[in-house]
Amino acid sequence: MSLRKMVPLDAGIVGSDVADDTTHPRTLEALQAQLDAFTATYNHHRPHRSLPHHATPASIYNNCPKASPSSGREHDTPDRVRSDTIDKAGVVTLRTNGRLHHIGVGRHHAHRRVLLLLVQDHDIRIVDPSTGELVRHLTLDPTRDYQPTGAPKGPKRKTKRTEP
Repeated sequence: MSLRKMVPLDAGIVGSDVADDTTHPRTLEALQAQLDAFTATYNHHRPHRSLPHHATPASIYNNCPKASPSSGREHDTPDRVRSDTIDKAGVVTLRTNGRLHHIGVGRHHAHRRVLLLLVQDHDIRIVDPSTGELVRHLTLDPTRDYQPTGAPKGPKRKTKRTEP
């Protein structure tokens, strides 16, 4: 229990020391003035222990570079990085502009984890994340659903040897 002399409630103020204290505002305007003074002291005058050279929070904020919009949106490059696994048929799938494309990589890469690096959704690099090896590089043909590897279909054929 407090040792201060208590007085009955008088307009919402409890305690005689509070009723006579001039630091407690009696109006909203006085409270706002106190809050503004505290904010100014806290941000502009008080050195902060955790900031470099005991700087004030305002000085750190004012000296940091600010993000700003670019001059135009026409040069935006919506680059994407996507992690995927090559399926058992040697294909990865990619959705661009609401259309699903199947990119042939090769059956010998089946079940391999890869990263797809896309630049403006057309220039695609398929990379092994553990080694950095470029598995395939292609330019997406948006008119085709399947992007072939360019290799001939089927297994490699053995050529018959003619004996001399």
